[in-house]
Amino acid sequence: MIIDTHCHIYNSEIENAEEIIEKAAENDISLILNGTDPLSNKEILRLTDRYENVYAALGYFHSFADEITDENLSLLDEQLNNDKVIAVGEIGLDYYHRKDNKDEQKELFEKMLNLAEKHDLPVIVHSRKSMQDTLDILKRHDVAGSMHCYQGSAEMAREFIKLGFYIGIGGPVTHKNNKKTRKMVKEIDISHMLVETDSPYLTPEEKRGEKNTPLNLRYIIRKIAEELDMAEDDVIKITGENARELFGI
Repeated sequence: MIIDTHCHIYNSEIENAEEIIEKAAENDISLILNGTDPLSNKEILRLTDRYENVYAALGYFHSFADEITDENLSLLDEQLNNDKVIAVGEIGLDYYHRKDNKDEQKELFEKMLNLAEKHDLPVIVHSRKSMQDTLDILKRHDVAGSMHCYQGSAEMAREFIKLGFYIGIGGPVTHKNNKKTRKMVKEIDISHMLVETDSPYLTPEEKRGEKNTPLNLRYIIRKIAEELDMAEDDVIKITGENARELFGI
């Protein structure tokens, strides 16, 4: 079974979420749905109850750094006890969209990492224009996880790998102008990679202009196989084993 290690297939992000989940199951795809706020986390837990192929990663995103309350944190702490919650995510830092609240973003990130340590869960990390701060903070915590839709260098990727992190490869690896990610894929071993879509975002080149879905994993897998001169089935097997090892599924 193929594992989409990062997607946002729930009603507040996409209209036909349940139809997409059912199509994924028909195509032997398991989904890890990433929450970003109290509303999406609640939606995801409902979906994990209904669908066997759906797992949850629950967290609070950087864009809510100015809004999250102690009550929200207590709620998340309770939700992380659910058996189908397999990670804390999506969490992290983003200095591309906002630089004026870096301290608040870092504070929230630290709180999310503390919860991951408390519940002994891996983390799914977003980092945009903030790689060094992300690395420095992760070094202070005893967590493993996934660097979601990683867009950094191979050198920095190896630093995250040293901490027990896998590198998430998504739709941008297929984009014609994204030579940097394809170069990085060639320079790190596939034993450290996961595949993901970030659906309904980051649509592969072949489906540009459409909303992304987990069915588009095949384009990401095909491109990785092409870059590494591997069979697509081997990419599926190895990245699937990596996901099961990290998330315990």
